[in-house]
Amino acid sequence: MNVADKLSSSFADAVEMIANSKGRLIITGVGKNIHVGKKIAATLNSTGTPALFMNPTDAIHGDLGILQAEDILLVISKSGASEELKKLIPLVRPLKNTIIAFVSENESYLGQQADITVIIPVKREACPHNLAPTTSTTSFMVVGDALAICLLEIKGFSSSDFARLHPGGALGKKLTMQVADLYKMNKKPAVGLNTKIPEVIVEISSNMLGATAVLDQEKRIAGIITDGDLRRMMEKHEDFRGLKARDIMTPEPKTTSPGTIAYAALKIMKENSITQLLVTDGTDYLGVIHIHDVLREGIA
Repeated sequence: MNVADKLSSSFADAVEMIANSKGRLIITGVGKNIHVGKKIAATLNSTGTPALFMNPTDAIHGDLGILQAEDILLVISKSGASEELKKLIPLVRPLKNTIIAFVSENESYLGQQADITVIIPVKREACPHNLAPTTSTTSFMVVGDALAICLLEIKGFSSSDFARLHPGGALGKKLTMQVADLYKMNKKPAVGLNTKIPEVIVEISSNMLGATAVLDQEKRIAGIITDGDLRRMMEKHEDFRGLKARDIMTPEPKTTSPGTIAYAALKIMKENSITQLLVTDGTDYLGVIHIHDVLREGIA
């Protein structure tokens, strides 16, 4: 079933209502829809829309206090006739909170009681007995994700906003870790334009970054020499003792700045099939970031 093709136009009304709300979105449902509601709430919270799941059974035993004056109530139910919801809705009505329903039956109790009824039609469950919630829960989950993305777009929720809400783990690092957090742990290999090749080899091997910057007399970057440059040199020259750094370096190497997000630096390395970037601040050479520095942090 193509949920998008079957979704009622009131979905847009629900999006607009939630986007303009000054309160939170309180989500409720029973059975398997408890898990669906909790997942939708989690996705909304992580994309800039405050949301909370309220168990309807707990609500009629004191937890209805979760629902504040400007909050919107989103009720998820395939049949729209669950006994727990029939007990809850009359308690919410006097509070005058807007009620949005995700339901499969328009003529159901919930469909008739909601201020905005989003019909998500489900002909039958994937369960061979048409009993276990499968197609319905998947459909509700899909619409919940669509709701979160629509609200994200309307609110202009950016990647930096996302990073602020996801500071931990590999995802947090991918969004927030900068080149400055990594390159400072490395040594700062450098040779001059006229440095002889044996010295270049020592500089590269002793610093264990597979490369060295080549600096001119003003200490500005003139090029880079990598392990690959050394291998190519050895293929071309049987005797390289007379060669200097300027003879084998790669001019105008790829660089990055300390404030660059590490993931962006990783993309540059992958796109150019290189394993190092020279780190610069204007014309000043600061050091080297290696692809392994980024991958070691779980950023990929």
